[in-house]
Amino acid sequence: MQDTQDMIQRLNLSGKKLSKSHRRIAEYIVEHYDKAVFMTAAKLGEMVAVSESTVVRFAVALGYEGYPQLQRSLQELVRHRLTVTQRFEMSADINQQNVLSTVLKTDMQNIRSTIEEIDENVFQQVVSALMGAKRLYILGLRSAAPLAQFAGYYLHYIFDDVRVVATGTTDVFEAISRVEEGDVLLGISFPRYSSRTIEAMSFARAHKAKVIGLTDGAMSPLHDVADICLSVHTDMASFVDSMAAPMSVINALIVALGIMNREQLNARFKQLEEVWDAYSVYMNEGK
Repeated sequence: MQDTQDMIQRLNLSGKKLSKSHRRIAEYIVEHYDKAVFMTAAKLGEMVAVSESTVVRFAVALGYEGYPQLQRSLQELVRHRLTVTQRFEMSADINQQNVLSTVLKTDMQNIRSTIEEIDENVFQQVVSALMGAKRLYILGLRSAAPLAQFAGYYLHYIFDDVRVVATGTTDVFEAISRVEEGDVLLGISFPRYSSRTIEAMSFARAHKAKVIGLTDGAMSPLHDVADICLSVHTDMASFVDSMAAPMSVINALIVALGIMNREQLNARFKQLEEVWDAYSVYMNEGK
């Protein structure tokens, strides 16, 4: 049960050996994580045949202030383990008439929580790292691919050498095979985390590139392979990932970099406007 042991170890912030009753609670959580993460302390105690107070003491023994704090960490930890089927089942209680408001409110809450918790100093570190890149790789696979493509589209206006590594015909490692010291790789991944993204970030780091992660929390595996990590909220209402907060943070990065490259970018856009106008790239209502 190596997977079980690893999960219990990550939950156990205190590092202390668990008692028999606490061990039983931990093992139940690991074996039934898709249900346990939504249980109250009383319900969890009932399922394991211990008292509610024992469950609360279990949370404190792990190093948390109380059960709610443990539950939030648990939800973050097991989010990437949920299968598509399990995630889809989470939306079973959403009333068809409330789908629009439920999803929009979830996205709004993710942005609000990100604003409250994101580290401004880390954000500035990421901006500085991107500014100093000799070559910039934007890596996003599967559901993160649109984010990587969006970031790459706008960063191409600012930097000369931007390479988007997303879903396509080229193998990920072929695409980053020349990564080296002085380069920066921005890896984007959210639950369920892409194993290939994590492997590619490790590869880039081993080749002395600066590696930046954009992910969902402190327990994300991207923290283990990145030099700097930006964390955003991506809680989902169903099987669909909520990308509102990640997209907003990417927007903020682009705007910050644009401001720092104001003069070059202004000259670049003037040149592009002439090209766009000459070849009717955009609709021009004045003609």
